[in-house]
Amino acid sequence: MTDVLDAFALVALARDEPAAAEVEALLRRGEAVMTATNLGEALDQLHRVRGLPIEELQSQLTPLIGGAVVLLAVDAQLIWRAVELRGRHYQRRSSELSLADCVALAAAEPGVDRLATADAALAAAARTEGVELVGLPASDGRRP
Repeated sequence: MTDVLDAFALVALARDEPAAAEVEALLRRGEAVMTATNLGEALDQLHRVRGLPIEELQSQLTPLIGGAVVLLAVDAQLIWRAVELRGRHYQRRSSELSLADCVALAAAEPGVDRLATADAALAAAARTEGVELVGLPASDGRRP
């Protein structure tokens, strides 16, 4: 079973947050994937929001990408599926799913893949869509 990682998983690993050990365990299994969109979201969070220099990110994360984490290309079919999912699950006040969240969900095939996330809205959508969940602890330790 393949583990589809959302952006949070990579952020947690890079920042040694509560989910880091669980993400490391998923990577050791050797069946972790991440979409290019979610990689971009994670790198943006780490650089722009958390202030990590690009050079540090490159040296820390480049060995993972293509190694322990297989990078999935985002094609038109995946985007159509993500847009469909966002239309079905996004609610401004109760389920603020980003398009990147929906890309990760679209990459996870029900009955075949698991989605690793700490995001409660994404976890709820995954459950509704029949995608098995790896509920990671958020920065505050809570799981979805």
